[in-house]
Amino acid sequence: MKKLTFFLISLLTVFTACSDGLDNVEYNRNSDIVVATPEATVTTGTSLTVHSSVTGNLNNVAKRGFCYSVNVLTPTIKDNVVEADENFSATISGLTGNTVYYIRSYVYGNSRYTYSETFTVTTAASSLDEQLKNYVAPTYEDYYVDIASWDQRNQWNLANVHDPTVVLAEDGYYYMYQTDASYGNAHTAGGHFHGRRSKDLVNWEYLGGVMPALPEWVIPKLNEIRKEMGLNEVSPETTDFGYWAPCVRKVKNGLYRMYYSIVCPGTLDGANSWGERAFIGLLENSNPANNNGWEDKGYVITNASDKELNFHIKPDDWANCYYKWNAIDPSYLIDNDGKHYLIYGSWHSGIAALEVDAETGKPLNTLPAPWGTSEDIAAYGSLITTRQMGNRWQASEGPEIIYNAATDYYYLFVAYDALDTPYNTRVCRSRNINGPYLGIDGVNLTQDGGEMLPVVTHPYKFSNSYGWVGISHCAVFDDGNGNWYYASQGRFPQNVEGNAYSNALMMGHIRSIKWTSTGWPVVMPERYGAVPQIAITEDELVGNWEHIDLSYSYGKQKESSNMTLAADHAITEGSWKGGTWNYDAEKQILTANGVELCLQRETDWEANPRTHTIVYAGYTNNKTYWGKKKK
Repeated sequence: MKKLTFFLISLLTVFTACSDGLDNVEYNRNSDIVVATPEATVTTGTSLTVHSSVTGNLNNVAKRGFCYSVNVLTPTIKDNVVEADENFSATISGLTGNTVYYIRSYVYGNSRYTYSETFTVTTAASSLDEQLKNYVAPTYEDYYVDIASWDQRNQWNLANVHDPTVVLAEDGYYYMYQTDASYGNAHTAGGHFHGRRSKDLVNWEYLGGVMPALPEWVIPKLNEIRKEMGLNEVSPETTDFGYWAPCVRKVKNGLYRMYYSIVCPGTLDGANSWGERAFIGLLENSNPANNNGWEDKGYVITNASDKELNFHIKPDDWANCYYKWNAIDPSYLIDNDGKHYLIYGSWHSGIAALEVDAETGKPLNTLPAPWGTSEDIAAYGSLITTRQMGNRWQASEGPEIIYNAATDYYYLFVAYDALDTPYNTRVCRSRNINGPYLGIDGVNLTQDGGEMLPVVTHPYKFSNSYGWVGISHCAVFDDGNGNWYYASQGRFPQNVEGNAYSNALMMGHIRSIKWTSTGWPVVMPERYGAVPQIAITEDELVGNWEHIDLSYSYGKQKESSNMTLAADHAITEGSWKGGTWNYDAEKQILTANGVELCLQRETDWEANPRTHTIVYAGYTNNKTYWGKKKK
């Protein structure tokens, strides 16, 4: 399913990106004019008044101003910009209190921009009330067709993101890496497993690919296995390999690991045999700020079959496919006992767990040949969850595993269904990394298999928007201070604005996670926008809401309906009409119609202009609910 979808993405080269008019601009400070480093003359919690000067040949200076960023150390006009007055001064407003900003002054003349050195300044601390009053929502476009091409990559922010993985590094940046996929296949100009970074989870600096070419070990390893299987050697084109689903983790200070998937093209032995295998490999880096510093450590694991050499299974016999384990979609965890584990798998028998060596990141025990009986291949991992016992084409993939010390549970997030529209996320949990994993309804997904509940994300639509589909294959991470986040791609529905390829627009989504009173993670319905988290009062809850029953419905985009919370604690409109509500202000929990709903202030991305609002998410044993307060 993934392979077919990525093939279709590669065909989407029909669009023509709009130029920003800067393609022929020379960025050069070594010119006949000199721009002074700016200085701040007034600093508040939400604004900076800055001043600069310019000397030299000023005859052709047509424009002057300041560019600034919270995560780009040397900002350009492709970042945030404010024009200066005739005295080369300007006020930059809409800022966040107690935040570091990087600012450069610039002038434009003789068809080029000349920049100053970077000035670093921290805005003043301000109260949460002041910050909320002055909150400025993110302004980047979601429908990013005009900047989708490679030459616009410095403007991507979270455009062209698929299967993200995120790690918080020692330098305070969050680093994100991803599957090779983009609208129009724009990413192919820059290598594989593209990276970006951010200080605030809102503004992301594009870094480029971390792997310039197919690793040298892949084709020799492939032919080594084929020879042992009695198959002929192959010489596939390196451009035909798939580069999927990296997982990055900080192992310790000065050591970061990235597991990645390489999917080999072709079949094992012609048209009437099963498809070729995949590999999981490993990269290491001492400092992810050095995007070229990822060193390949080679082969980790491959697909394993319990059908010995009987690989001439009909390629459309999905439920009985040749492989037991599919070596893609790695997730990596150091458990609370200090042991290291690789969690992997996609579509076939389910999700497998394998202990790896802490020093090397490779399997702790020597792997035998990747075929044989079930006993022969036991070293390739043990089943921890499956959607349906005995079925090897079950539409589950993309495992992401975390441990939350606050609840003392391991949580396994899994992507369900096809990735174009139906993609949705489920979660289960266990006291032990190897299981058993149970759903919120008590189903034992390790021993018996089943439909994992709860649903965490699902195709949805609030009013005044096209909504989002294909929301899954997630990264789950924290900031070290008890705040957890969920990252994934989100796709536009089909035929948005008459664009036949709009479903291939993949925007990176980051959402906050809250934890229910029973220790289950709920993902907020609106994307994270750094809204100040002022305590929500009961009076603010009175009024009209958009309410979504987010429970599972294959491929259906669940739409919102109106719900009204009256001041007398009655629910007077919507599917819960006739019910009541109450509020625990200390815990920030709204209980409506008997359902516990976690609250958070978030960005209202559908408002025009965007602003802040209040959102909720909650579960019963078989349903999921999302909502947001209407302005």
